[in-house]
Amino acid sequence: MSLRTNLRKILPSISITEQEALDAGDVWLEGSIYQGKPDFSALRAVPEAKLSVEEQAFLEGPVKELMGMIDDSEIQNGKHLPEHVLEFLKKERFFSLIIPKEYGGLEFSPYANSTIVGTIATKSSAVAVTVMVPNSLGPGELLLHYGTKEQQAHYLPRLANGRDIPCFALTSPEAGSDAGGIPDQGIVKKGMHNGEEVLGLEVTWDKRYITLAPIATVLGLAFKVLDPEGLLGGKKELGITCALIPHDHPGVQLGNRHDPMGIRFYNGTTRGEKVFIPMDFIIGGQKNIGRGWQMLVSCLGAGRGISLPALGVSTSQVALKSASEYAAVREQFGLSIGQFEGIQEKLADIAGKAYMQEAMRVLTTEGLGMGLKPSVVTAIAKYHMTETGRDVLDSAMDILAGKAIQNGPQNTLASGYVAQPIAITVEGANILTRNLMIFGQGVMRCHPYLQSMVESIHSEEKDADSKFRGILTKTVSYSVANSLRAFKYGLMPFTADAKSPLPEVRAYEKAAHRLAAKLAVYADFSLLVLGGKLKQAEMLSARLGDVMSHLYAAMASIKYYEQKVAVAEREQAAPYFHYATRHALISAEEALHKFLDNFPASGTRKFMRVITMQFSGKQMPKINDDMIRELAAAAQMDTPIKAQLTHLVKPTAGDGHDINEQAYKAKMGCLDLLAKVKKAVRKREIQPGVRFEQTLDNALVGNLINEEEYAKLVDYNRKREKAIRVDEFDFDLNLLDEQSAKETVKQAVNE
Repeated sequence: MSLRTNLRKILPSISITEQEALDAGDVWLEGSIYQGKPDFSALRAVPEAKLSVEEQAFLEGPVKELMGMIDDSEIQNGKHLPEHVLEFLKKERFFSLIIPKEYGGLEFSPYANSTIVGTIATKSSAVAVTVMVPNSLGPGELLLHYGTKEQQAHYLPRLANGRDIPCFALTSPEAGSDAGGIPDQGIVKKGMHNGEEVLGLEVTWDKRYITLAPIATVLGLAFKVLDPEGLLGGKKELGITCALIPHDHPGVQLGNRHDPMGIRFYNGTTRGEKVFIPMDFIIGGQKNIGRGWQMLVSCLGAGRGISLPALGVSTSQVALKSASEYAAVREQFGLSIGQFEGIQEKLADIAGKAYMQEAMRVLTTEGLGMGLKPSVVTAIAKYHMTETGRDVLDSAMDILAGKAIQNGPQNTLASGYVAQPIAITVEGANILTRNLMIFGQGVMRCHPYLQSMVESIHSEEKDADSKFRGILTKTVSYSVANSLRAFKYGLMPFTADAKSPLPEVRAYEKAAHRLAAKLAVYADFSLLVLGGKLKQAEMLSARLGDVMSHLYAAMASIKYYEQKVAVAEREQAAPYFHYATRHALISAEEALHKFLDNFPASGTRKFMRVITMQFSGKQMPKINDDMIRELAAAAQMDTPIKAQLTHLVKPTAGDGHDINEQAYKAKMGCLDLLAKVKKAVRKREIQPGVRFEQTLDNALVGNLINEEEYAKLVDYNRKREKAIRVDEFDFDLNLLDEQSAKETVKQAVNE
């Protein structure tokens, strides 16, 4: 029995849905990481993302105006988005960020799309999701890539100016992650449409979790097509198909709303029972029957790299701004809480990860801006950036403590805290993304020979054996080269390549090469030893995916530091850069250790340790206490790099961010005076008061400060007192009708 025959028993064939997913995306930087040779030259050649004049004007115009209109407390205490906000979104074409100008759209870049969604999300998750879905997860992109000219001409102008509101229905009660198990069906039949008998589909569906469904005027729908009567003359099971159906088409039900944890974006159900639709409702027409999964994977992949990472980044930037400003102005035991090491540890972690988040956001949208659809990179971005957002938000909640848990207009964290798990599940749970998608797709897309090998193993062609032998020879040579490179780097780590002109970067570049070399070896041996079982060994494969992900994050951190940080600001940015890059490399190394510790074949495990010199010791540069203190101090200073890493947050007059920022900037403006007063108190040169304002009175009387300095300090102290307060109410919101609740909340804000 030949080797190919034996392997056929071990290695499963690639299913149709898997093949379509593999065919839908591009391989980018992740390919070089997987193969053990991170391509830093390609990284540095990626064009820098910048906003165009038109995109910048949109941010400074309609986006800024929208931010001033949003009252998130009002939204959360209502039933849905205020009508004037929804109408503004339509009028200013917020739903047309990706639609070409020829159809009346804005045609913005992925970087601009991400920046707009991220900016809105810092103020309201509900509004951000409402803007996000039509620009990434809706019919718009499907129409752009796959629609007929007639469909594009009809729908795209209407989507651009808000006459049509789209939704897309994929998830069924019985099929979420398992798209191949969609129970919704369209049966090929003849039926009546516009008074004529035409060939079409009789569709029955039951969908849930559909964003914008309650207000949608056009429904995008995914279902399986069956042709039991052979009317199309081919197979009976034709596969997943996507159609666009007007909301008022007979039989369409856009019904009940869900309540996603009180975040008031529109989310609900849609159903239909034997609804007849003509063939021209299919996106792209009859020829696209069965191509739905390929279409969805392609379009969802791009959205996955823009919208959901933008929500994660917005969370991190809100966390950094809120926590750093609060830590600077909140005092306990006579010191700002930012001087306590327990706070510093949390704050440094927020700051370093906020830098990493922004770096990954920029790099990922730069790749998409090149016209690529890197399915593995977008899965990495979606998983790690939303998870990191959740992580840093937890830390910020700890720092703000009681201020963070009291609802009201002044709370800058609560809405994001509630909304974060919703953002994660919009495109599928993160368990799925990490355990099945990143390495699962990566191993097939990034390995130079694996996909063709699997195809040759299962091939029935006459020359399949000779093709297989040729591919096998190349695969063995590839694996031997990987092993030799990993052994060399393990024995002589200084030989790893580094081309950065910056000495502080070169050590990290070398480390990335060493870790990637080990990843390539472990991936090869996993395939050799486990074969098809690797697909079920999700914890093992997920750790290899984690290595890929963290190395991608390290590359993003390096590119951001080299390209996005001005030369004059590198000294200020260095603590952020070092923390972020070290965290990524340490995380990659830890994932390698966990992989080896749990690899089931002990003999192979020992051999892999020896060949890669991966023993119990950890080699990556550590994040020590001095680095934590340095970054925590930097995060509390008002510097250009900190402004750059919180640029999505746009305070508007009277909101929580504005109140916090005013107190913070007032303190930054009188640090020398505060130090002078506190020093005088310690030396007993002036008498401290019960309240700080009394201490200032004593300082003025004692001629320690003059009238102008006194006014400056009093102004700061009043802003500080306002910033550390929380919202309070003399009513039970639950007992009031909606309008009364809105009015009372507005009154509380004004007061």
